[in-house]
Amino acid sequence: MKYSKTADLLCEKGRFGQKTGAGWYDYVPGKRDAIPNAEVVKMIEDHRASLGITPRKISDEEIVQRLVYSLVNEAAHILEEGIANKASDIDVVYIFGYGFPAHRGGPMIYADTVGLFNVVQSMKRFAKNPLDDAKFWEPAPLLARLVAEGKTFNA
Repeated sequence: MKYSKTADLLCEKGRFGQKTGAGWYDYVPGKRDAIPNAEVVKMIEDHRASLGITPRKISDEEIVQRLVYSLVNEAAHILEEGIANKASDIDVVYIFGYGFPAHRGGPMIYADTVGLFNVVQSMKRFAKNPLDDAKFWEPAPLLARLVAEGKTFNA
């Protein structure tokens, strides 16, 4: 799995977050407002340049897909391993335990609504990015099987 050392660089500078008044952002005592820090921005830019990474605009849709589809893929592993009995069990945990938007029905219902074929196609697209972790985006066997059979998690 690929690992970004950016957070390590912050810690090396003693920027441990709100409790120290400095992390990715600066913080004023008694407030939780995140104040951008020019030194951190430069550190990130320099680190990115040292790795030869050119920044790109990432849409809100792609951010949602990356977050939710990684949950869905891991959940498919959990189902296949028998840790959870059914997809709806996972949805309940995410809605009531983690605050996943209830109107979306949980990550598994959301994936069914988007279409599992579309979920896997997006994951394959993410895997093709040379700066991404292709192994991370490999569909779980259950997810791949459901797509091949034209099924959903909840049907």
